[in-house]
Amino acid sequence: MDIGIGIRNMGTQSTRELMSACARAVEELDFESVWITDHIAIPPDDAEGSGGRYMDTLTTLAWLAGITERVKLGAGVLILPYRAALPTAKQVATVQELSGNRLVLGVGIGWMDAEFRALGIHRHARGRISDETLAFLNTCFAKDEVEANGQTFLFKPRPLKPPILIGGRAPFAIERAAKFGDGWFPMARKPEDVSAALLRYRELTEAANKTPGQITCSARLPVADQAQTRDLLDRYRSVGVDRLICGISYDTIEEYRAQLEQLKRAL
Repeated sequence: MDIGIGIRNMGTQSTRELMSACARAVEELDFESVWITDHIAIPPDDAEGSGGRYMDTLTTLAWLAGITERVKLGAGVLILPYRAALPTAKQVATVQELSGNRLVLGVGIGWMDAEFRALGIHRHARGRISDETLAFLNTCFAKDEVEANGQTFLFKPRPLKPPILIGGRAPFAIERAAKFGDGWFPMARKPEDVSAALLRYRELTEAANKTPGQITCSARLPVADQAQTRDLLDRYRSVGVDRLICGISYDTIEEYRAQLEQLKRAL
């Protein structure tokens, strides 16, 4: 099972100096991937923990690609209805091309009412918009000539399609993952939270004549307790999780690196 590590692209930790130091520490300690999240319009009454400060996801991943060499770069998750499909496809392809095919694209449909209002998008349309964007992304990475709004155009560069992991809870997220994605990306406080849904996901992919995709879970580990961490990792692995993304609380690179080293010892 691969281990990814979260980096805070929000709040006081989202400085150029701290984010770059964290990404380089993850790479230096040979973890598989670094992950950031996505918000673009936090209202004042919901800004606790971030102060409303968020770095744009795809822009930040492009920047991280330029200061790292090996570590994979994950969006956990990019909210599809917030963005127009064609510019998003171009940005995704650019990050994938310039990173040397290191992008892992987690996507979601969003939940925060205030962000949808700020964007002028009806929240209840988010599922439909997401499905249309996913279909368009898959088409763009499948062939050089693509059509949008009746206009044929060349989609270049066209690197390898990054794995597209569909975030969210069952049943809708696993149905979307089986139809459009290359894997499922749930949050799971404990392994048992996803075990039954994983069986259903495999049934859906089999019915669609697809190979079951990669299962990535986001969770927190008690890194200070190595025995408990090892037990949790074994349990996630046993239910079929392929990658676990570990969230870390920190204010300094020293705190961040210390927890990485604790986790590394537990592995």
